[in-house]
Parts: sequence; structure tokens; C-alpha cells
Amino acid sequence: MNKEDLQERLNLLALRIFKLVDHIPNTLSGQTIARQIVRSGTSPSANYRAACLGKSLKDFLNKLKMVEEELDETNHWLYLLIRSDMIDSSRLQPLFTESQELCNIISKSIITVKKKLAADSNDNRD
Repeated sequence: MNKEDLQERLNLLALRIFKLVDHIPNTLSGQTIARQIVRSGTSPSANYRAACLGKSLKDFLNKLKMVEEELDETNHWLYLLIRSDMIDSSRLQPLFTESQELCNIISKSIITVKKKLAADSNDNRD
């Protein structure tokens, strides 16, 4: 997957999160989750955009880690929404699956970048 495709998937996730929060019940617990998930679910697209503009491979890696953390947090809030029955889980499951897939992609990218940094470091020792 190229960076433009990944950026688009992250953008679409953010847009889906925007739509989701409008359907979360207007209760104290519902609004607490809504505030959290709108923040964690929309920041990965912005953070990935920033990562792609990274000044170095280490900068790129650090920003990718932020994307991973925010996607993981989004998965947490989606899981709680599913378990709470605030919204029909059949409506949430595709969004949860997409968020998990994106987190897995970013996690694998982090591993690849770490290997690249280690290889570069070893090359510089020779």
C-alpha cells in the first residue's frame, strides 16, 4: 500500500468517526466516549500526514508511533462502545475492523522503519 492510499484510509476513518459521534447517546457516559473517540479517531490522519513530512527517518518513526497509539486508543473506545450496547454492534464492527487493520499496517511500518534505522546504523559503523 502506498502512502497516498494509507493517508486516504486514515482520512476516511476520521470522517466515519465524525459521523459516528453524532449517533452516540447524549448521556454522560456517551458524551465522554464521544469526546475521546473524536480526538483519537481523527488525529491519526493528521499525524500520518505530519510523519510523511518528517525531517528524518527517526522523526518519521516517532510520528508513526503517535499514529499507532491513537489508533490503538480508538480501538479501545470502539470496543467499549460495542460492549456497552450504546450503538448496535453490527454498525460498529466494520469501523472497528478498519481501525484494527490500520493499526496493524502502522505497526508493521514501524517494524520496517526500525529495521531500516538499525541497518543504516550498522552501515555507518563499517
